[in-house]
Amino acid sequence: MSCQNNKGKIGILGGTFDPVHQVHLMVGEIARDQLQLDEIWFLPAYIPPHKQNKAISEPYHRVNMLQTAIGGNPNFKISSIELERGIEGKPSYTYETMMELKNTYPLYDFYFIIGGDMVEYLPKWYKIGKLTSMIHFVALARPGYSLATPYPVIVVDMPQLDISSSKIRERVANGQTIRYLVPEGVRLYIKENHLYEP
Repeated sequence: MSCQNNKGKIGILGGTFDPVHQVHLMVGEIARDQLQLDEIWFLPAYIPPHKQNKAISEPYHRVNMLQTAIGGNPNFKISSIELERGIEGKPSYTYETMMELKNTYPLYDFYFIIGGDMVEYLPKWYKIGKLTSMIHFVALARPGYSLATPYPVIVVDMPQLDISSSKIRERVANGQTIRYLVPEGVRLYIKENHLYEP
């Protein structure tokens, strides 16, 4: 799909963001810089298909942490489209989300950012053929993972840091520090709201 020069270029970074951490922010900023995107939209998922049976923090907590984390970056926004559309027990599919975004914002080109570990699973994504004709996929280069795929993917190089939301939740549950793994405002929010404590 060719990008029209008169269209805005929007990067989409989806996830549960439970909690948002420094690597999420770094990924958004580096992708925005390398691909010359106008904005990065953080897209918190309602119920990701691969996490339907796992406990996820309430959407308002995840959105509040995102708002705290991105407050200092005018190029970062939050799209709550999946949360607003969420129906109890119904998973979120990227195809449905992007159809709605493209219908709402026809003058934007969308760049959907995924981890390098997700590239090999693209053939299993819901309506992947139609999806690749609607948006640009952006893969984050990651050691040990193949980026070979029959689908068009833009590769972005990223510094490698071993930080994940699950490890942060585990550290909180174990009473360990998460300072500098998450923005300070997010750390304080987690502490004040007793998130992830046993």
